[in-house]
Amino acid sequence: MLSSFTSLVVWGVLSFNAFKTVLCANSFAGSNLYYAAGLRSDEREALLSAMNSAGMKVLRVWLDGQSTTQKGTNIDPFPSLEPTTVCNGDTSCYNDTVLVRLDEFVVAAHAKGIKLLISMHSFNALSGGDVYAQKYTTQGFYESADAQQAFDARLRHVMNHVHTTLQRPWQNLSDYIFGFEAQNEAMIGLGQSYIQAHTQWQCDRAGVIKSTIVPQILTMTGGESWMDESVQPGFLSCAAIDVVSIHAYGVGDYATSAIQTYIQRAQSAGKKLIMEEWGACYFDTENNNCPNGNALSVDTRNNNIKTWAGQITTAGLSWLYWQVIPNTDPHDGSDFEVGITDPGWPVLKQAALDTLDSPAAFDFSDYLL
Repeated sequence: MLSSFTSLVVWGVLSFNAFKTVLCANSFAGSNLYYAAGLRSDEREALLSAMNSAGMKVLRVWLDGQSTTQKGTNIDPFPSLEPTTVCNGDTSCYNDTVLVRLDEFVVAAHAKGIKLLISMHSFNALSGGDVYAQKYTTQGFYESADAQQAFDARLRHVMNHVHTTLQRPWQNLSDYIFGFEAQNEAMIGLGQSYIQAHTQWQCDRAGVIKSTIVPQILTMTGGESWMDESVQPGFLSCAAIDVVSIHAYGVGDYATSAIQTYIQRAQSAGKKLIMEEWGACYFDTENNNCPNGNALSVDTRNNNIKTWAGQITTAGLSWLYWQVIPNTDPHDGSDFEVGITDPGWPVLKQAALDTLDSPAAFDFSDYLL
């Protein structure tokens, strides 16, 4: 048996080798809100003020249209960017309502010290039968050269959109936009082996983004279903990708030691990682299978939020919660949400504030307000 002193030295060496923090850089927290473009002004103010009070720095938003109440939030409906047909670069074809709505949002967010992360499409829309699925099929969307050309035109249209009041294209708005990603959870419905075989799709889309934006805006991957699926070797070796986004809801992926294994890989590849989506289920089901069930006690769920956020932060990852909402959570299916009036909000708020004093494995300070 090693002496206590020797054990301490060995532990310290192993810990240093397993995890190198970035000198003088701390982590940060944020949130997701896929229907942000539909928020009315009072709801937007309530959300952004709450995020600001929690020290949250980034809000991730989507461009998929929404027509009804979402998570108990009464929204102003808005259509998808390409509601009826694939536009393929025809500027008169795109419906820019969602972009114009977010023009106002980014200014309001900036005033609260928050930047937006723009997810420019979602697998949810594709699997739901949107215009790309109708024209190319779900799998064809990733395999057809014509589909890729049309989708790249969509990406450029978004990044070239001229802000209605700032009169500058989004591709230059580094004071307001944290990053761009081509698609939320690309290919997840097709399985991990398919994703592994088609990582070039993600790299090529990142190349389009990278060639358009200013260097002070990050190029992200948009995540997959869990840790190992999210951190693909092909993503780590792609020069155009700045940040590999992790989506994870299985509690094993929240373990500090498990996360640090992936941190090592990313650091070796010169990439950044972020826990872009994670959450604590409201129900007593498995955390990564949360459609319904019996409600956990307030204390149990709060402890889950505190514990898992702490583990992720201790590992050195910044994170975005799925998701903070500007109203009391109605506890719809697949319920990870925390409303700003819910009993879980003070716990999540403190966890977010704790990130600001926690050493980070990756330095994002140049990209934050």
